[in-house]
Amino acid sequence: MASVFTMIMNGELPGNFVWEDDDCVAILSINPIQTGHTLVVPRAEIDHWLDVPPELAAHLMVVAHTVGTAQMAAFEPSRVGLIIAGLEVPHTHLHVIPMSNMNDLNFANAKASVPPEELAQAAETLRSHLPA
Repeated sequence: MASVFTMIMNGELPGNFVWEDDDCVAILSINPIQTGHTLVVPRAEIDHWLDVPPELAAHLMVVAHTVGTAQMAAFEPSRVGLIIAGLEVPHTHLHVIPMSNMNDLNFANAKASVPPEELAQAAETLRSHLPA
């Protein structure tokens, strides 16, 4: 069965994309800890990040860096955090999270529901700070 991320990439579920290339996508989290919380996801369904081939892992990090740089410009946090957790969805993904303090990286603080228009606005703001 396809992961929720594959279903989003295939258009079967909605997603707020901010980045797409041949190897990965970056989409806003539907349960963000902070505004702009983005997931960098390889197109290949790889469960554990340690199983990601090194070349793809390097590419995911470059995309996370690009997204994080755009988050700094778009949302002006103190820092941008990066987490690879991997328990909630069996498909590797990097959480790129604007943050002001360590609580901004606590998944217990994730919003259970965000209005779609709020996510769409955050995605547009972030996309406007990404390279073309």
